[in-house]
Amino acid sequence: MSQITITPARGDELPAAAAVLAEAFEADPMLVAIVPEQDRRRERLTHLFHATLAAGPFATGTIDVAHDEEGSLLGVAAWEGPDGQRGALGRLVGQTPLFVRALGWRGIPRAFSVFARLERQRPRSPHWYLTEVGVAERARGRGVGAQLISTHLHALDGMRQSAYLESSTPVNRRLYRRLGFEEVGPLTGVPGARPVGMLRHPAPRPS
Repeated sequence: MSQITITPARGDELPAAAAVLAEAFEADPMLVAIVPEQDRRRERLTHLFHATLAAGPFATGTIDVAHDEEGSLLGVAAWEGPDGQRGALGRLVGQTPLFVRALGWRGIPRAFSVFARLERQRPRSPHWYLTEVGVAERARGRGVGAQLISTHLHALDGMRQSAYLESSTPVNRRLYRRLGFEEVGPLTGVPGARPVGMLRHPAPRPS
């Protein structure tokens, strides 16, 4: 197995990171609710992820990317910081051209309605929000996703800060539970999907 290196993403890596996420989430129920069109679906999702990465985690938190020894991008974990919702509307408006390519003018209200419903159900206490984590198909089964998430969770433990995410599949929830997340309840307002909110408090300090 080749060595995997995890580093913060550069700005010029956002398109490639978005493409990895689009491949990983092409059939995800939550993304189907946001981008239901089958025509050019992966291309649309790539534009959508590019917009949301640029407006959210890249601007307010961190985007960790995993590379192999040859420099190929294997996976992405995008985290919005605790103050990420401050000024979010302006940053999202700044990505309008990408949103139009992804959703069309008619699809933007539908997508933003889903985003708003999920946002209202997030914890009120300060937390880092794992907006997306995805692994390229060729790298699945190698623990890349777990390494990506654990990298930032270790930093959060040091900062004594909590983490939150939304999961739409039981398989993913098993991984998140192994990493210390606990289910806080089902989320409503996503047509055709049954996402669950999950929260992780900092791990206890070693005695």
